[in-house]
Amino acid sequence: MTRAPGHGRGASAMTTVSPLYRTMRDALESLGDSVPGKLEITKEGIVHDMTVPRRPHEFTAAQVSRRLERVMPDDLLAHTGEPDVEDAPGGVMRRPDVMVIPWADMEGDGSFDPRTLIAAVEIASRSNPDNDWVGKLRDYAVIGIPVYAIFDPRTGTGAVFSDIHATPDGPRYATRKDFVYGEEVTIADWTISTEGLPLYP
Repeated sequence: MTRAPGHGRGASAMTTVSPLYRTMRDALESLGDSVPGKLEITKEGIVHDMTVPRRPHEFTAAQVSRRLERVMPDDLLAHTGEPDVEDAPGGVMRRPDVMVIPWADMEGDGSFDPRTLIAAVEIASRSNPDNDWVGKLRDYAVIGIPVYAIFDPRTGTGAVFSDIHATPDGPRYATRKDFVYGEEVTIADWTISTEGLPLYP
């Protein structure tokens, strides 16, 4: 697996943050929990997903997490939930549905460093699938997450992206492997079944 070059983190990293990103980050912090839904910072600005995740979305995330943890080493976790994954110098703050990350990197405060993730998994939104298929596909390569998997309950299909490489438009995934629900899918080094995953009604 290939990781994109890092931008650094901590106090020295914050000195390289753009004023625009700092403004957006401050705005999100000031809003706190007063705004419903999920707020993320992308290469194109703030994304506000007001949709409450449906049961098929949450069921898929939980099943993928559980199936991965059955085959992964004990020192890794398929985490669902907070905090965000943030690359402030890169101008991106996202929250994957499932994050494959070492337990040791869960410790501490603040957002996760994207370069500690082994893989990110998203369950495509019914209302805004382009956020997963376009925006996050771009952003996860830019911030150096080596493997990105999408499960799409709208169609019962998905894809796994890997092999980050440089392009004129910035880092992008070079390899895409599509799958259909019912097949086995390999995410990073682990293969799981997609049998029984739900579709959106």
